[in-house]
Amino acid sequence: MVGTAQEGDAVRVLVTGASGQLGRDTAERFAASGHEVVAAGRRELDVAHRDQVLSVVGSVGPDVVVNCAAFTAVDDCETDVDRAYQVNAMAVRHVAEAARRFGAYLCHVSTDYVFSGDKRGPYHEWDRPVPRSVYGASKLAGEQEAGEEATVVRTSWLCGRHGSNMVATVLRLASEGGPMRFVDDQRGSPSFTPDVAAVIERLCADRRPGLYHVTNQGSASWYEFAREIMAAAGHDPDRVAPITTAELDPPRPAARPANSALENRALRLAGLELPADFREPLTRLVAELIG
Repeated sequence: MVGTAQEGDAVRVLVTGASGQLGRDTAERFAASGHEVVAAGRRELDVAHRDQVLSVVGSVGPDVVVNCAAFTAVDDCETDVDRAYQVNAMAVRHVAEAARRFGAYLCHVSTDYVFSGDKRGPYHEWDRPVPRSVYGASKLAGEQEAGEEATVVRTSWLCGRHGSNMVATVLRLASEGGPMRFVDDQRGSPSFTPDVAAVIERLCADRRPGLYHVTNQGSASWYEFAREIMAAAGHDPDRVAPITTAELDPPRPAARPANSALENRALRLAGLELPADFREPLTRLVAELIG
């Protein structure tokens, strides 16, 4: 039976995929709130191996498991299909099984790539997923494996102070002085890992099952996002030039959704506070990275 710790109670939390940018910030967020956190990167826990998952979850005895582990190399998923489904789908089956067996509440992290990108406006939680890539299809399968009693968090365009992401890339290119060309025909919701982690903590504290889109507010194309990053860093945004996806050289193997902006409708209808406009955490992150 899943535990019933109330908001404010200190609990034991196992974070998988804890070496990634969201996993690290999620572990730090729970720890900062006074929870006991076991942060397991792939070296400590390879979620693709069922016996290892059952052993680790059984020995840790968590009240909450937050599964941030994923195979996120979108283009590589197109050629390594088995690995994509092993890590993004079958592994979620293992984690969900272990959570049920040892009485832990499960929160699983998914992606905007479950959508086709054909919708004009932002996608909400009740829109029908139609993935266009192996990555998106494997992540949708992972959502199904998490089960009805779990919280599933869809997020997108993640940026944080750890690891590689759009903000770090633009700042590096700006410092190198080279050409800066970004596509203007793919639109999404830039999201910042501390803000997403804060909502994950709240959803786990409340034990709210179901699907939630968790992104910072506002949307942009990659070109527009790059300009916002340049402006936040005090650089000239006009150094960034727009291109189309068709102009990418080399072309990308995996199809990207033209529009994957996410509306946080379930959070809003639940009366929960929405993450801030993406420009607010962007300003903080740029100051931290260049400071």
